Amino acid sequence: MSVGRPSRILIIEDDPASADFVLRGLGAAGHDAAVCADGRLGLDLAAQGDFDLWILDRMLPGMDGLALLGALRAQGLRTPAIMLSALGTVDDKVTGLTAGADDYLAKPFSLAELRARIAALLRRAERSAAEAAATRLSVGDLEIDLLSRTVSRAGRPVPLVAREFHLLEYLARHAGEVVTRTMMLEHVWNCRFDPGSNVVDVHIGRLRRKLEEGMAPILHTVRGAGYRLSSES
Repeated sequence: MSVGRPSRILIIEDDPASADFVLRGLGAAGHDAAVCADGRLGLDLAAQGDFDLWILDRMLPGMDGLALLGALRAQGLRTPAIMLSALGTVDDKVTGLTAGADDYLAKPFSLAELRARIAALLRRAERSAAEAAATRLSVGDLEIDLLSRTVSRAGRPVPLVAREFHLLEYLARHAGEVVTRTMMLEHVWNCRFDPGSNVVDVHIGRLRRKLEEGMAPILHTVRGAGYRLSSES
């Protein structure tokens, strides 16, 4: 969910009364909700739409909720999902959670409880997104995973040695800015003076070849100043 906009929620429910009940309740709570009454159509909307959370009934025409959710998870979509159902035994709940639901609410339910569970899932999703952002750096189609210390560009792995990774991380933290050789010597090599060697240029050359092999330039030379990591020329 982006800061400054209401959360977008998709309700996949074929019972008009239940769908209207949930829709009105979520609207009153400030959410931007949409309703779909068919499982197959719901699958398309959930897969293509920019939703922060899905609410789906277990029994749906076209495709039941278990199959629908399983198909979405098989596509790698991790949007939080709450399953609603008149089937409320422990085994029913286990089946729904195993299919990929993050929460399972048996009918009839109170709107206050549903809203509380939605809020909890959205908070958890925001925390997860923040944690992922803190361990990743992105510059255009370049992705740097700081935990696994891996790099990829447009999905293609870019193997780097330790010093190259450290250099790229420093450049990425200053993406779009001109980084001087002195700055790189200080922060990557821990040298507080220029020894007169071409160590920075050599490593930049190796890094550039690995990052730009068959791809658009991303590591630019700024004559007389230094280097700039940017997806824009």
